[in-house]
Amino acid sequence: MLIVGAGIIGLSIALELHNRGARVLVLERDTALAHASTAAAGILAVHDPHNPPALLPLSQLSAQLYPAFLASIEQLSGIAVPFHTDTTLQYFQNGTTSQLAERSLDPRQLATALLAAVRASGIELRERCEFHPAGAPTAPAVIYATGAWTIPTTPGELDHTLPVRPRKGQMLRVQLPPALHGLREVHRSDAIYIVPRTLGPNAGSALIGATVEDAGFDTSTHPRDLTHLRTLAAVLLPALASENDAPQLEAWAGLRPHTPDRLPVLGPLESGSRHFLATGHYRDGILLAPATAVLLADLVEDNPPALDLTPYSPARFTSS
Repeated sequence: MLIVGAGIIGLSIALELHNRGARVLVLERDTALAHASTAAAGILAVHDPHNPPALLPLSQLSAQLYPAFLASIEQLSGIAVPFHTDTTLQYFQNGTTSQLAERSLDPRQLATALLAAVRASGIELRERCEFHPAGAPTAPAVIYATGAWTIPTTPGELDHTLPVRPRKGQMLRVQLPPALHGLREVHRSDAIYIVPRTLGPNAGSALIGATVEDAGFDTSTHPRDLTHLRTLAAVLLPALASENDAPQLEAWAGLRPHTPDRLPVLGPLESGSRHFLATGHYRDGILLAPATAVLLADLVEDNPPALDLTPYSPARFTSS
């Protein structure tokens, strides 16, 4: 099997196919897990009220698969990936709040373990290797998991009809002040989220994010935008307002693969095709990786998928 793209989605699919006995080759134009996969906050936002309703079944399936997904990675890599929180406090515009059972993890910890698992498995991973359809290795199936870079890497007429575009997100990580040392839950509104890191090397800090920008493939950060994010975060947790009390530790920007309906694109390019798409996960790539891996592996093996994939089919964009 040939997978184009070595982000969280591509490598999760590779590992699932390998575990089912397939021989897998992954091609990556840059380095593995270098983009959206490690720029994410890591909220497994199953119940985010701003998600499209059609995303819920896929989100629920993926959350159910997560413990087995992490166990499989740990078995191969020897690296455990912990959950940092198990609760989200959701703020609504009418002033009410709701406590949601959602977990979060650190995508950087996940990336380290996943890459180690892939290397330990014997999956062939070729980094800094551009994919060219005409010269691609022969494979029984090709899966495109190229995220925001979907347009220039998919073959044929689909290059100009699949509306997956980068949507930039800036984020910062701050040291938690003494007043918030006991922070153990995600705080989220329609404008901002605050995600504490409770374990590992970044324990005692929190992520604040994220902007949503149409900025092409630009990944620069800007002090004005980061200051605005901190101001929004202080509305929820006032102790984060001051740079002196909660100093910035780092800042970065990632590129989310966005579609017009904010749903992923999962399935064959056309009926009967052995070329498949697994992209467009927008803000939920970390959450949706386990379910995407299982569903794409089922499609490749011609097994009935566990979910109706019609809402996520490429045909919704490519049909005339």
